Amino acid sequence: MAKTKTAVRSPTIDDGMQTITPHIVCDGAADAIEFYKRAFGAVEIMRLPGEGGRLIHAAVKIFGAPVMLTDENPEWGHLGPKTLNGTPVTIHIIVPNVDDVVAKAVNAGATLIMPVEDTFWGDRYGIIEDPFGHRWSVATPIRKMTAAEVAEAAKTMFGS
Repeated sequence: MAKTKTAVRSPTIDDGMQTITPHIVCDGAADAIEFYKRAFGAVEIMRLPGEGGRLIHAAVKIFGAPVMLTDENPEWGHLGPKTLNGTPVTIHIIVPNVDDVVAKAVNAGATLIMPVEDTFWGDRYGIIEDPFGHRWSVATPIRKMTAAEVAEAAKTMFGS
C-alpha cells in the first residue's frame, strides 16, 4: 500500500506571512521603510541591523500585506534595482482608491511611470517607481470581468 505524503506548512506562514511575500533589496533599506510609511502608510514589523548600520532584515506591512527588505550587500550578492540599472519585477497592490495612493506616493518621492487610468481588464490602474528603483503597479477594481470578457476586451483594444 502506498504511503500518502503529508503537506508540511512553514511556521512563518502562521507568523503573518503569506505563501508568496516580496523580499526586496534596497540601497538604503531604512530610508525605504520611511518612504513606504509616507507613501503607502506602511506599518513597520521589525528590523534587524547588521554590521556598519546596514539592515540584514526588515519587514513592513503595506495595505495589510507583508514586504521584507534588506540593504544592498554585494558580498552576499544582494543588489538593488539602482545598482542593477533597473528591475524586471513590478510589485502589484490592490487598494481602495488608486488615485489617492498614487498621488500620495508621488508626493512622497515616487516617480509616475504610467498615469492612473481605467483599463480594459476592469481596474483603474497606474504604475510608480519608488526612489529605490522598485516598480509598483497600483490598482482599484472598478468592474468585475470574466476571463473571456477580458480576452474580448484585449482583442478589441489590440485588434487580433
